[in-house]
Amino acid sequence: MGSKELTGRVIFMGDPGYKEAIKNWNPYVDTLPLVFVFAQNTVDVSNAIKWARKNKAPVRVRSGRHALDKDLSVVKGGIVIDVSDMQKVHVNKKKAMATVQTGIHVGPLVKGLAKKGFMAPFGDSPTVGIGGITMGGGFGVLSRSIGLISDNLLALKTVDAEGRIILANKEKNKDLFWASRGGGGGNFGYNTEYTFKVRRAPKTATVFNIIWPWEQLETVCRAWQKWAPFVDERLGCILEIFSKVNGLCHAEGIFLGSKTELIKLLKPLMNSGTPTQIVIETLSYPDAIDFLDPDEPIPGRSDQYVKFSSAWGLNLWPEKPISIMKKFLEEATGTESNFFFINWGGALSRVPSDQTAFFWRNPLFYVEWNASWEKKSQESMNLESVERVRKLIKPYVQGSYVNVPDQNIKNFGKAYYGSNFAKLQKIKEKYDPKNLFHFPQSIPPSNK
Repeated sequence: MGSKELTGRVIFMGDPGYKEAIKNWNPYVDTLPLVFVFAQNTVDVSNAIKWARKNKAPVRVRSGRHALDKDLSVVKGGIVIDVSDMQKVHVNKKKAMATVQTGIHVGPLVKGLAKKGFMAPFGDSPTVGIGGITMGGGFGVLSRSIGLISDNLLALKTVDAEGRIILANKEKNKDLFWASRGGGGGNFGYNTEYTFKVRRAPKTATVFNIIWPWEQLETVCRAWQKWAPFVDERLGCILEIFSKVNGLCHAEGIFLGSKTELIKLLKPLMNSGTPTQIVIETLSYPDAIDFLDPDEPIPGRSDQYVKFSSAWGLNLWPEKPISIMKKFLEEATGTESNFFFINWGGALSRVPSDQTAFFWRNPLFYVEWNASWEKKSQESMNLESVERVRKLIKPYVQGSYVNVPDQNIKNFGKAYYGSNFAKLQKIKEKYDPKNLFHFPQSIPPSNK
């Protein structure tokens, strides 16, 4: 395979820089592609797609190196089109819009916007790329106030399977625009630019972090579930319970209002169990974001292998799922193994399930769990533990989140996209009929 048509920063196996290029956030997904194209512009992406077609090479697109399962943003022996060198951001203050290249990471983007006085939804990890997170929905502790990342998407520039550069928004290619708001990354085209609606940020916000003894996790989890989904929608809160060997059990979040008001709202949570630490602080808006999303080196690398799964809680949990969680966390040997919850509702639930491709509008909360390990010899035990939880917890949850994918899910179309799956397949058929952009759990064209 010659490389004469490839443009951008091209790194073949064996070239200087290859060892760095293969490292992803989660070492569990690392593999050995033939070539990386670090695109500098949309034309480089187009040339790389044409090259992949001509050479019949498997192709993937990568933004923040944060794919959580194998073969999604990298592919053994194939071509990886990496957009991480493309990080330009242009803010139009008058129109309250930001135009963003798809290689920027969530942390720098959200913090840069905050310094300019604008608020944007973000995830819980600053090293995630905006490219992938936007396509699958994307949420964080501000989402009850301002919706999903994809709900704030106004337009995108993408490169289709023929290498054509196309725009999608409410007027133009509107089926593609619909699919791009929750239909998962890499299915329809490789995106190079997004335009987002941004909102004026308040001058200040109130942040909090409450820590409990790990042993009180059942009490805390029950109290959190009864309270978090129903609390004032200006309040976004995560609950994170790590493995017993780690020992951390905490709730953290943001409230777009005063400290006095927040203290009242937090009462049910603070009165559950016996917190060992309570921090409640009103900070300038940019400092509040820093509090929730401390800087991490980019692109970032976990020091452990990690396997995730995810689901939606449509009902409060009875004793059983809480005891399943506790047993998993008691037995987990990895320090990063955890259960993570975030409250749903507010702006998230006001968008009908079929208005965008993102289907899961009416849960009470989102939940994900993961197992982490350091040595290859511990892998199968940890993979089995995550899958065991998924099976046991099934009666108490529904579906799954496409940005936290799990390839053990067989009926993934319904799990990720609910009743939007058939429409997504038709749109796939239109924009990628030959299924060039295929990967584990990609959306198949309706004719396949």
